[in-house]
Amino acid sequence: MTGQVLLFFCLLSVGSVLGQVSYTIPEEMARGSLVGNIAQDLGLETKRLASGKARIYTRDSDEYMELNRERGVLLVKQRIDREALCRQTTPCALHFQIILENPMEFYSVTVQITDINDNAPTFEKGEMQFKISESAVIGAKYVLKRAVDLDVGINDLKHYELKPTDNFALKLHNNADGNKNVEMVLQKPLDREKQEQISLVLTAVDGGEPQMSGTMLIVITVLDVNDNAPVFTQPTYKATVTENSPKGTVVATVTASDADQGSNGKITYSITNILDDIRKVFQVNEKNGEVTLIGNIDFEESRNYQINLLASDDGGLTDSCKLIVDVQDVNDNKPEIDIMSKSTVISEDAKLNTVVTMINIEDKDSGENGKVQCFINEHIPFTLKASTHNFFSLVTDSDLDREIASQYNITVTCSDEGVPSLSSSVTLTLQISDVNDNAPVFERSSYEAYIVENNTPGLSIFTVKARDADWNQNARVSYILEDFSINGVPVSSYVSVSADSGVIHAVRSFDYEQIKDFHFRVKAQDGGSPPLSSNVTVKMVIQDQNDNPPQVLYPVQTGGSVVAEMVPRTADVGYLVTKVVAVDVDSGQNAWLSYKLQKATDRALFEVGLQNGEIRTIRQVNDKDAVKQRLTVIVEDNGQPSRSAAVIVNVAVADSFPEVLSEFTDFTHDKEYNDNLTFYLVLALAVVSFLFITCVVVIISVKIYRWRQSRTLFHSNLPVIPYYPPRYSDTLGTGTLQHVYNYEVCRTTDSRKSDMKYMQPISQSLVSVDDAGTETPQVDKQLTGHCSQMSTLQKPPNNDWRFTQGPRPGPSGPHMPYGTHIRWTPKSGTRATGGPEVAMGTGPWPQPPTEAEQLQALMAAANEVSEATATLGPGTMGLSTRYSPQFTLQHVPDYRQNVYIPGSTATLTSNPQQQQATAQQAAQQALPPPQVSAQPEPPKAAQTPASKKKSTKKEKK
Repeated sequence: MTGQVLLFFCLLSVGSVLGQVSYTIPEEMARGSLVGNIAQDLGLETKRLASGKARIYTRDSDEYMELNRERGVLLVKQRIDREALCRQTTPCALHFQIILENPMEFYSVTVQITDINDNAPTFEKGEMQFKISESAVIGAKYVLKRAVDLDVGINDLKHYELKPTDNFALKLHNNADGNKNVEMVLQKPLDREKQEQISLVLTAVDGGEPQMSGTMLIVITVLDVNDNAPVFTQPTYKATVTENSPKGTVVATVTASDADQGSNGKITYSITNILDDIRKVFQVNEKNGEVTLIGNIDFEESRNYQINLLASDDGGLTDSCKLIVDVQDVNDNKPEIDIMSKSTVISEDAKLNTVVTMINIEDKDSGENGKVQCFINEHIPFTLKASTHNFFSLVTDSDLDREIASQYNITVTCSDEGVPSLSSSVTLTLQISDVNDNAPVFERSSYEAYIVENNTPGLSIFTVKARDADWNQNARVSYILEDFSINGVPVSSYVSVSADSGVIHAVRSFDYEQIKDFHFRVKAQDGGSPPLSSNVTVKMVIQDQNDNPPQVLYPVQTGGSVVAEMVPRTADVGYLVTKVVAVDVDSGQNAWLSYKLQKATDRALFEVGLQNGEIRTIRQVNDKDAVKQRLTVIVEDNGQPSRSAAVIVNVAVADSFPEVLSEFTDFTHDKEYNDNLTFYLVLALAVVSFLFITCVVVIISVKIYRWRQSRTLFHSNLPVIPYYPPRYSDTLGTGTLQHVYNYEVCRTTDSRKSDMKYMQPISQSLVSVDDAGTETPQVDKQLTGHCSQMSTLQKPPNNDWRFTQGPRPGPSGPHMPYGTHIRWTPKSGTRATGGPEVAMGTGPWPQPPTEAEQLQALMAAANEVSEATATLGPGTMGLSTRYSPQFTLQHVPDYRQNVYIPGSTATLTSNPQQQQATAQQAAQQALPPPQVSAQPEPPKAAQTPASKKKSTKKEKK
């Protein structure tokens, strides 16, 4: 820094001051107004200004003048307000230098700014109050607040007028600084009793043309006794303060004295400035006159302050003085970046040097602290250009492309040259708006799609896709099918394209045999203005489907006549009889044909070529071969699934035409006859097969049903229905069956169920029936199996299931408890029946079964039991049950039948005669006859069809 200053002084010493020019202009001149011909006044040529790079050098931060090198004139650069520039200083002048180079010269220029009357005199307040003692002597002075006129010279404040002038006169005092103190002088004694308050109007008039004035109301309150005013020790005080000094800093202290004593000598200090913000920055202690800071001192806002102080006593007497405060500058201000005008969005097709943002940089500091440099971040298509002093423009310096970068964050940084350096920055966000400069681009240069013929109309075939690098509406792609004709038919009748998705649909069902492929164009168009588009060629290939059967061209099939190929009887092996010619309109494998011989009168005589369809002989023709030979040839293609066609070839094995003619006259009749015969044979075979399968299913179902029934009865606990004696009678008149049933169950040692209780039998004697059908009385000790007795007392049933008197199956009347013994024995054992100790009732059963029927039933039961026990193994299973009340009328067995348990060796019988006869026969053969009472023989009844049917079945078994 020191080197730079020395170098500057050296340059000044080398250069020479060639002249000095002064100009005088009024304030408030318009921008660009002519100040003077600087080239002429300095005696320079205009081109010297250009070649010497003439420029204005000023130490001020603001430049009010500008130099036009081409014209050599000095112009007003911006509006000049003398009051703002120089305040009350006169003369007001701008001092600057014009510097030229090569050789270096400089000229001093002074531009004096003259004042115009553009400001009227103004008072701080519109009203001023005084308290004056009535003892005031004539000639007493009262200082008034003077008016302020920012103008100077003749336009400054000239005189004051005070009205009315009955008691007071106006007196002016000129100060050394040129200002005038206004005093009001008492000319006539005051009398409070006559007039307690006096109102005066003070008018301030300037000397401008036209004249301007300002007024203030003076209100005087008449008091008593105070006749001495305060007096400051000096009329002007000076002080210095550094900017940014903390609040509370004491700037200066003013002092005033009053010769009065008591309350009249008490002085109060106050600040009387009204036009500026002095009162916001400084305050004075009312008691001791100490002036302190209450606000922030900023050198950039004001370099000096003038404080008007007033000292007043309680009697209203005052005195005034001035305090001038000079402010010292420090580097405390960062450069201020002001965005004057900016664009948040710029089009991507903007030209070079397009102004995006205008920035004004201001550093309120002075000297080196106020010099600012600015720059922006790198690698962006923008640059920062300085237009005038502290004005910069952000412009484009290369082409923009939104598809590469859609947004830029530009940081502008400015720093001053103070120590330490202060800087500030601002970030500008700039959006790049889209321009429709990109046409849609398809993913492929061309498309090829495949569709199988016989498709469904509206089928989605494939999708074309195009992308647009633009944004929003400019990137919205619509697909359009271009107008084109295929064989004179518009392409829109073949396919359609979805405008939004690009999906291509088939409008019709295609036929490969009619059209194999076709081309069309699809256009992709964006939504920009104007829209951009591109197109692509689409090749649609129709794929063949095996939808056509082969067509036989030869031999031609006619319905009215018979065409036959003649083969001489002398034909050798491989003789070409004929050739079947067929075509298939499909293509590829679907059109590959093969020939097969399906039927022939003599398959050992002819063969058909698999590929060529030639019919040849495979052996020597002899005399035994029939004249009429009928061949059925199948023509089949290679499609999936395959299709075929049949052709009938008639071959005549003969040497002469008459022989052939006689043989083929009834050919048509034989053909029809053979066809009908074949139909009936097939129908008969189908009917017979159906009947056979039906019979097999029915037989198997019956067998399974019987097997399941036997298994159900074998494992179930179904009750055994006892056979009631002939003289059974109801004990009650209600028709219920109240009995006591006693069953004895005997089981073998190898029974499947062994969890049983053994009890003594109730009957006195048992009758066994052997395999031969003979009855032999046995005692319980002779039984091979163990016996168990279960005695159950049945509770009286309720009235809901009772039989009515009409349909009851037995005679009514009282009855006694009835005991029945059921015994299961091995195949070699005996079978027990009921004993003779059954209590008889009074009424017999109507039409009881005869002895022959009972014997026949026993024989059948024995045979059935023999078969059942043979399947069960060495032992049988015993059951114990009782008659259940839930057994309804439909389950009551026929009284003509013997009651037996299917699959067992037990048979229940209730015929007393049969029991007696069986017992007698058994006694005659084995034991002495038991003591039994004779029973009357009931009348015999004829056999029922059911008994006959059952007997017959059992005999067959």
